[in-house]
Amino acid sequence: MSRSAYITPPHSEQALLERAREIAGQRFAELAEQLGEPVPANQRHAKGWVGQLLERALGASAASLPEPDFQQLGVELKSLPLNANGLPRESTYVCTVPMNETHQLRWERSWLRQKLQRVLWIPIEADPRLPLAQRCIGNALLWSPSPGQEAMLRDDWEELMELVCLGRWEELSARHGRYLQIRPKAAHSRVLTEAHDSEGNLCQILPRGFYLRTDFTRQILEQHYAG
Repeated sequence: MSRSAYITPPHSEQALLERAREIAGQRFAELAEQLGEPVPANQRHAKGWVGQLLERALGASAASLPEPDFQQLGVELKSLPLNANGLPRESTYVCTVPMNETHQLRWERSWLRQKLQRVLWIPIEADPRLPLAQRCIGNALLWSPSPGQEAMLRDDWEELMELVCLGRWEELSARHGRYLQIRPKAAHSRVLTEAHDSEGNLCQILPRGFYLRTDFTRQILEQHYAG
């Protein structure tokens, strides 16, 4: 496959799953070679490389647009790094936290809910003892939250967004939320964004993101492979 090859977006969920099955078991070095992509020596300065490689291989079309990765299907792509024991190694970033105009925001219309309505999870090896090029891609699973899972996420989202709406940024920490958490998301401390504080005044703070805790993604894996 040449460097300039364009992979068309899949026309159905089944076609997407078939593509995901074709790359399952491959090492990143193999897939990168097929796509004409160099493998970075490490992910310290290339944190988004794995996701971008998978997006290109599967024909994701959204790029940086605020839409699901597979626009026509309404499916989001999420890689799931696993440790040597096959368990999620880290929390999973979902989307940014809205900093302003939050007073009319409802769960049903939230970007977080839209992102998690249909997700293609791709487990990947992430044991730091393995060079990035030698890590393998696992078997993908297509997932939607059960009513119970959505209720838990909604409870967390409402608790967290109450603090956001009130501008109580100093109280927000990774300890809040059972399965969902809010954490700073910025390359460094100089990246700031505007928000309102608890007095309603504009202030500069670090951008925040919503993350799924490993307890939640572990449940998804267990339910899928147990079934």
